[in-house]
Amino acid sequence: MKPKKYLGQHFLKNKNVARKIIEAADVNKDDIVLEVGPGRGALTEFLVQRAKKVIAIEKDKELTDFLMDKFSAEGGKRQKKLIIIHGDILKLKNKKLKIKKYKIVANIPYYITSRFLRQFLESDFQPSLMVLMVQKEVAERIIARDKKESILSISVKAYGQPRIIAKVPAKNFSPMPKVDSAIILIDKISKDFFNNTNIHDVGRQKVNNKINEGKFFQLVRHGFAHKRKMLKNNLKISAETLQKCKIPALNRAEELSLKDWNCLYQSIEVQPQ
Repeated sequence: MKPKKYLGQHFLKNKNVARKIIEAADVNKDDIVLEVGPGRGALTEFLVQRAKKVIAIEKDKELTDFLMDKFSAEGGKRQKKLIIIHGDILKLKNKKLKIKKYKIVANIPYYITSRFLRQFLESDFQPSLMVLMVQKEVAERIIARDKKESILSISVKAYGQPRIIAKVPAKNFSPMPKVDSAIILIDKISKDFFNNTNIHDVGRQKVNNKINEGKFFQLVRHGFAHKRKMLKNNLKISAETLQKCKIPALNRAEELSLKDWNCLYQSIEVQPQ
């Protein structure tokens, strides 16, 4: 099974790393796990030992056939626990999988990371958690290790709590990628940030609003439109609006936390009585 470069295939070959991923996901006998990009089955072998059911989605038809042959040969309970589907996860609708409560474990191609996260975090069929192998720099950008937020980090934190579990050097893959990787856990996934009608302080007003997802991210994208510009110039808002949210007038978008964006959204959306 030669890896296909156009699919971004780098197969995990270290079983200890696979164990760390499974432990981070806290997989148990009651769990349904959606595995994306199972490859040669390094993670799949551990998942079928622990989970109630594993649904593995593989885009490569050759690998799909390989996995079916591999786990059919093993037979027994492990085979019954595993459903292997040939398909592109970015084109597969969550509702077609007919699962509601599930976890995601994935060693996904790096080039689909942002689209993959957006698809599942914004979905009405969200997983309870995700454990992903991603490029190390992307993992650090998601948690904003350098204290500089991004559209990606704010987008993830609006839905869950991300943290890096471990760094994984390139030598643990075949073929060896040019960059190191990291295992990232996104836990407590929900839409509570958007659906809760918590009371927010916006200046002297008490606001009890739900947040529209589309409008919120539109605001964030506008804020990051020109990274070198100050936030007030990107959003064309007054110093008074920033002051209501206790945001310094010279701040750039990367300096705002999720809480700051929440306050800013509320102050812009709320019209004076």
